[in-house]
Amino acid sequence: MKNDITFKELKNSGYTDKTINQEIQANLISKIKAKEPVFEGLWGYEDSVVPQLKKAILAGHHINLLGLRGQAKTRIARSMVNLLDEYMPIVKGSEINDSPFQPISKFARDLIAELGDETPISWVHRSNRFFEKLATPDVNVADLIGDIDPIKAATLKLPYSDERVLHYGMIPRANRSIFVLNELPDLQARIQVSLFNILQEGDIQIRGFQLRMPLDIQFVFTANPEDYTNRGSIVTPLKDRIGSQIFTHYPKTIELAKHITEQEAQISAEDRSQIQIPDLAKNLLEEVAFAARESEYVDAKSGVSARLTISAMENLIAAAKLRLIETEAPKTSVRLLDFMSIIPSITGKIELVYEGEQEGADFVAKILIDKAVMTQFESSFPRISKLEKEGIKTPYTDLIKWFNKNHLELNYADSDEVFYEKLNSISPLVNLIEENASELSVDDQNFCKELVLWALTISKKLDKSENSSTYTFDSAGIGQFFRD
Repeated sequence: MKNDITFKELKNSGYTDKTINQEIQANLISKIKAKEPVFEGLWGYEDSVVPQLKKAILAGHHINLLGLRGQAKTRIARSMVNLLDEYMPIVKGSEINDSPFQPISKFARDLIAELGDETPISWVHRSNRFFEKLATPDVNVADLIGDIDPIKAATLKLPYSDERVLHYGMIPRANRSIFVLNELPDLQARIQVSLFNILQEGDIQIRGFQLRMPLDIQFVFTANPEDYTNRGSIVTPLKDRIGSQIFTHYPKTIELAKHITEQEAQISAEDRSQIQIPDLAKNLLEEVAFAARESEYVDAKSGVSARLTISAMENLIAAAKLRLIETEAPKTSVRLLDFMSIIPSITGKIELVYEGEQEGADFVAKILIDKAVMTQFESSFPRISKLEKEGIKTPYTDLIKWFNKNHLELNYADSDEVFYEKLNSISPLVNLIEENASELSVDDQNFCKELVLWALTISKKLDKSENSSTYTFDSAGIGQFFRD
């Protein structure tokens, strides 16, 4: 924290007063020239969103980030604070971050007129120059712009025509700062109108009190295209005053999606050391989100947030951790059976169309997991034929025949030793893995054993039934008879 100084000392230090646009642009240019990352943690945006952001900043534009839920819009806005100077000087005691070189409030103007070079100057850290407001329907003009404070008027014995009776809203208090307004279409149209002059001319009007106040603010808005038709819209004159509209998007590859989940999931160091997550399990988790975005049961206009896989990863770890607690084992590995634990993460993160609602959220979640399983399975193993000619052997014939005489019970709570001993007792399954996945790590090969069994049940070659914490695999069509 920097110590207070006088206005004279600030001048003698060589400090140059800058607008917030000039400040952000200068720091952006410095980072680019130094080959430093400008927006860290924005996986998949390197060749799309980030270049557009840089151009918008260099153009001095206010920005509207337009995209579906969970596309890092708020993260982008918050990351812009790193482009501010570490400290900014203000007239000490100013409510609206008055620059001593260009004071705009009556308080600052009067203080400088009285004290001159001896005016006290304090410093504001860049972390305190970021203001964020969610545009809920109950937001009013007084919240954003301000209002007349009758108590202040009575206490100071001032008429309502005196500027000193004003109570400044969030936007004037964000002078010389970044102001983020999230979910802009949710803001009532009449409230959006109050932003017109602030964006363009810097004028604010409070209850008929005309006040010329050239605020210096970098506005960043976020919006979801769904809002334009379902809940509200951005009024045309306001859109016209926003310099750049930048479209965000979901990660385009599994690898990028994995980076995002790894970065955002809250997993303790202790859990990471005790719980192994096979690479194939990470891939499968992301495939669930990709499947949801393409599903006929899921509303594409609402999108499928990246928070789905983040929450699902945390649930996977929780399932494995519960197993460690119950078995008192030192370590474990995430299994395909554990993926049933991510259903609450799916059902809470997707909006269903009518057909999906008819089927039910849990049913849709299981369909998405099954689809992800088949996508992952077919990337490593031969396709399973729906119809097979009698007498023609397939890669799965021996494995299916094994289940004609045997069945397999896999329990969530089995220790790794017991769990994989059961899988390894199926010699046709072990042979299949060796033939098609021998290049994979031991953890991935173990995961593949479950993957194959799951794929065969989805393809109706085996039966799979669930009972409490146990999954039972049987020959197709005779599973119930065999158990009875």
